[in-house]
Amino acid sequence: MEYRAGHDGQGPFEVDQLRAGDRYELDEGHLRYVAPTGGDGARGTIAGAEALDTDPAVESAGIDTGFALGPNTLRAPDVAVGQVPDAPGWVAGAPLLAVEYASTGQDEGDLQVKVRQLLEAGTRYVWVVRLLGPRRVEVHESGKPMRVAVPGEVLLAPGVLQNPVPVQALFDRTAAQELAFRNLLQRRGYSNLEDVRREGREEGREEGRQDGRLEGQREALRALLTARGIALGPAEEARIASCHDGAVFERWIVRAVTARTAIEVLE
Repeated sequence: MEYRAGHDGQGPFEVDQLRAGDRYELDEGHLRYVAPTGGDGARGTIAGAEALDTDPAVESAGIDTGFALGPNTLRAPDVAVGQVPDAPGWVAGAPLLAVEYASTGQDEGDLQVKVRQLLEAGTRYVWVVRLLGPRRVEVHESGKPMRVAVPGEVLLAPGVLQNPVPVQALFDRTAAQELAFRNLLQRRGYSNLEDVRREGREEGREEGRQDGRLEGQREALRALLTARGIALGPAEEARIASCHDGAVFERWIVRAVTARTAIEVLE
């Protein structure tokens, strides 16, 4: 039986009564059914998670993470940044940044309640990505009026994210991958791909530093593959270890941004 939130006070359910996999959130003891995500929301969630999780300042992020905001309130943002431990069970507290995707069938009343509850529990920023009509992002911060950002603008989350996030990176795969690529390079100490190339040119002038430059490229490639969940087998590891051509590493690094397998990267 589903209980709907209204003006009837606290509902009968508590957080510890829900199990992982249940398609419900809890709003002050009232069950709130969470329907399966449509195609636009599913694609957007993956894009947004990739763009945000790779930011150099981010230590943890998750998709549909259950946050226990209180004993009878459980909310699961589509994407959560910060405060996501690698441990089973609901997470006590709130994420630093939460992203919600709103499309067909969105319960607007519950969405606004969810935004309020997250902010009151300590979330610094809530971004609502509107997928119907002109795509846009509603930015919510505690104590500030909601504002709308559109494609062509960037989103900032000081204290949570290091880099600005283009609005389109929260729903466009290409924009998300471009941002993720830049983020991953920065995690390895590079500002952008041109820095990798410049380092290669400068270090290439000194023969004694050649091996160090190649090792740096190997590490950058392995880090990028790991971040994208692409596993390396013995044959691929051997090929990377035996490569001594900086230009080849550059091609592999670029391919790794969009490839799905190690074979595609190293072909």
